[in-house]
Amino acid sequence: MCFRILTVLFLFIGLNSVKSQEVKAPAFGKGILNLVGKDSTWSMNVSGRMQFLGIGQWSENDNEKLSSIGSNFLIRRGRLKFKGFAYSPKLKYKVELGLSNRDISGASEFTHDAPRYILDAFVMWNFYENFELWIGQTKLPGNIERIVSSANMQLVDRSLLNNRFTIDRDMGAQLRHKFYLSDKFLIREAFALSQGEGRNVSKGNLGGYQYTTRLELLPFGAFTGNTEYVGSDLKREQSPKLLLGVAYDANKNAVKTRSNQGNYMFTDTGFYETDINTLFVNAIFKYNGFSFLGEYADRKADNAIAVNKDGTVTGDVVQVGKGLNLMSGYVFKNNLEITGRYTSVELDKQITNENKENQYTFGVSKYLVGHKLKVQTDATYLTEVGGPDGLIYRLQLEVHF
Repeated sequence: MCFRILTVLFLFIGLNSVKSQEVKAPAFGKGILNLVGKDSTWSMNVSGRMQFLGIGQWSENDNEKLSSIGSNFLIRRGRLKFKGFAYSPKLKYKVELGLSNRDISGASEFTHDAPRYILDAFVMWNFYENFELWIGQTKLPGNIERIVSSANMQLVDRSLLNNRFTIDRDMGAQLRHKFYLSDKFLIREAFALSQGEGRNVSKGNLGGYQYTTRLELLPFGAFTGNTEYVGSDLKREQSPKLLLGVAYDANKNAVKTRSNQGNYMFTDTGFYETDINTLFVNAIFKYNGFSFLGEYADRKADNAIAVNKDGTVTGDVVQVGKGLNLMSGYVFKNNLEITGRYTSVELDKQITNENKENQYTFGVSKYLVGHKLKVQTDATYLTEVGGPDGLIYRLQLEVHF
């Protein structure tokens, strides 16, 4: 059904473009199609991207040797993106649809048992000077690793810190503002009010609401080409560029194990609710091909262990704890990059019954057309205190039209 709708959509766009639109042929990586209204009151850029991933995994056996636990080839991501402006350049929009199995997974009674096709669907209204109002579903201004698009990462996948603590996407409104403290010193602020249960939830707000605030300091000004949220220093910054950021997320009466992510917490009388607060502190530095990303996360909950009415535990717990992620890379002049990453995640063992995990990753990337066409490979060694070690090898091709 989804593919039929998309086919009809493209036919409609094509027929109308012939009659009344100005059609431009974009360069590779700039989109499949550019449409501009005859009266210049709207525009649309259509693009698509694919990620093909091969992965192999090994785990420590009883003899303390690594043995294979499986391998897989898959379409990691397959997406269509639409963006432009409507009525005025001050009113922009973005729609991103996920079509791969991994993109649309997560159907449940709370999404009307429907695949979760929509990743982003929101408008951005520049209503006054440097103020913007965002309305719809998109990423919350939380941890920097999630804000960086999966198309623009310098390793094949994000870290354990993101896996445990990210707040990802949600439905609501965001107010964003920026100003210059001096000629170069840029400050950006963002505040979001959202439903608090993640993307595509369509059966109402089960718990409370989620409040997210983010502050960014850029003492040396914006990065070249606004690449603060793009992995690697492909622009080879001619002068040092630095971003310092802090974000705080408060999810009131949250009903999931990872704030607005994870699993719903059920009790014998309905849903278990508790306040969950998450702090992110991060930094990005780029200069002459060298890049560094550092991030710290700390999550707390008022009552992290879900209990029934009679006080017995349900088995559901909030993943509270802390994590540290450090990543650095260097892009050679032939656009070959080497990257190293260290991640440590320590959940509260008395609550989660999980051990401290460490992740060591080394990767190599070849950028053929920047992040639009690239081949990436990495190897990750995982250690768990008191548990088995593991090894993951990944090879991925990204094609972004």
